[in-house]
Amino acid sequence: MESILTATVSAIGVMLGLAFLGVGIGLGILGSRAVEAIGRNPETKSDIVQGVMVVAVVMTVLLLLLFAFIFLLLFFNPLV
Repeated sequence: MESILTATVSAIGVMLGLAFLGVGIGLGILGSRAVEAIGRNPETKSDIVQGVMVVAVVMTVLLLLLFAFIFLLLFFNPLV
């Protein structure tokens, strides 16, 4: 039983680390491309910013769903 909890906690650490790494890299690339697009075509700034915000909100919601899944694994582990 202790080995299952140890494996669960280490898997949670890996999931969180990779999720935050992926979101950080993704938002960085998204921001750089948005600034590049605004620099090329400044009159479309509001459309580009609106699109970036939609993507950022979707990524945040997916991270919150990941946290819900992690708490499910921590407190209601089906393997224990």
